[in-house]
Amino acid sequence: MKRSEEITMQYFNFLEKHIQDVMAGTVPEFMELNEIAGHLAVSHKHLTDTVKKEAGQHPCYFYDGKIIDKAKEMIAHSETSIAEIARMFTYDPSNFSKFFKKMTGITPGQFRKNSRHNHKKSL
Repeated sequence: MKRSEEITMQYFNFLEKHIQDVMAGTVPEFMELNEIAGHLAVSHKHLTDTVKKEAGQHPCYFYDGKIIDKAKEMIAHSETSIAEIARMFTYDPSNFSKFFKKMTGITPGQFRKNSRHNHKKSL
């Protein structure tokens, strides 16, 4: 495996664990990209350049995408309030809604309503 592939794989593995740790409350907040790079023993620029080259997008694209995927899962499959989900992801609820809408095109409430509606149709 090439070193660039190894760094990219380490980045994705780190993201997965880090997001789980934030959600579980064992880590107080999401790290900045430069902090993640430090944990992977590479520079911020090297991490950015490597992930872009190997995966085709900036590392933040994948970071935000993984957060949204986890949030969607919780919104669709739990009774936890959206405000509480936002806090689990260390967001102020209004900022979380803005972030979610920017990433998905709909609000978390609309997403929950749509996922419940689609679930009922499939039963």
